[in-house]
Amino acid sequence: MDGQRDADDGSRGGRFTWPLLGLFAALVLMGGLFTASSLKSWKTQVDSVGDPVPVLRLPYHLRAKRYTLTPGLLKWDHYNLTYRIVSFPRNLINESETRRGIAAAFHMWSDVTPFHFKEVPADHESDLKIGFYGINHTDCLESRIHYCFDGTTGELAHAYFPQTGEIHFDDSEYWIVGNTRFSWKKGVWLTDLVHIAAHEIGHALGLMHSLNSNALMHINATLTGKKTISQDDMWGIYSLYGCRDRYLVCASWAQKGYCDSRRKPMKKYCPYSCDFCYDFPFPTRMPTPIPPRTKVRLVPEGRNMTFRCGKKIIHKKGKV
Repeated sequence: MDGQRDADDGSRGGRFTWPLLGLFAALVLMGGLFTASSLKSWKTQVDSVGDPVPVLRLPYHLRAKRYTLTPGLLKWDHYNLTYRIVSFPRNLINESETRRGIAAAFHMWSDVTPFHFKEVPADHESDLKIGFYGINHTDCLESRIHYCFDGTTGELAHAYFPQTGEIHFDDSEYWIVGNTRFSWKKGVWLTDLVHIAAHEIGHALGLMHSLNSNALMHINATLTGKKTISQDDMWGIYSLYGCRDRYLVCASWAQKGYCDSRRKPMKKYCPYSCDFCYDFPFPTRMPTPIPPRTKVRLVPEGRNMTFRCGKKIIHKKGKV
């Protein structure tokens, strides 16, 4: 992503499984939803992506789809992804802040999708490889679809589509963990690492740029300041990976009213049972009612004359 641009390609992947401890953490998050007897019969669903679960599709004009997927529908075949950071930025933030910013970006996606992300040491194998590189790094010289970095501003970062799993950041930028802003003291733009990383992670999961100006995956998301994952971004993930419940007990939780009382965890773990797959992105607006006591008539001169509450108003807008 160059503040406007991204890259796309993909060809590699691995397979990992969640530790059992993560499953019990989900139970704690739901706040004691089980009894001792129900725990004995509880089982988790298999953590492979598999075929998408059929969902009820709303009419097109109600859904306002704007997300874009890759032509080959490139995607991961599992939800538990590991990542490693092989190089760090040389300007402003240190390694600890970089790790914190990258983890926060991954957390944005894991909060609202079935994906789980875990950092591994740089010398380990991983699904995703993250690094900060100079202007003429290897991939931009060999690829026709990746722009080379160009110093400060301009091309900020780019990513590969699944399952290559690489995200590259421009090492010439002044990265920070905080809001993007101009530094008059340094005379440069300070760029929010979390915001840019979250956008590039969307590409690494298989999303292209969205036409929705409110989406994190919009081509100008850096300029618009959209820093949250929108419903349009979620529709893209659901369309690519399917809208699936993570646990077999989701239907039971939904019947107990947890879809409303515990909306955030239910949206992550039980979107299908709670019918969150295709929420309306914006509040529905009622049509503007006709003003009371209003009469409109045509006159030979072609003027629109409106009588409201005994007062005559003339609009000179040509023939009606």
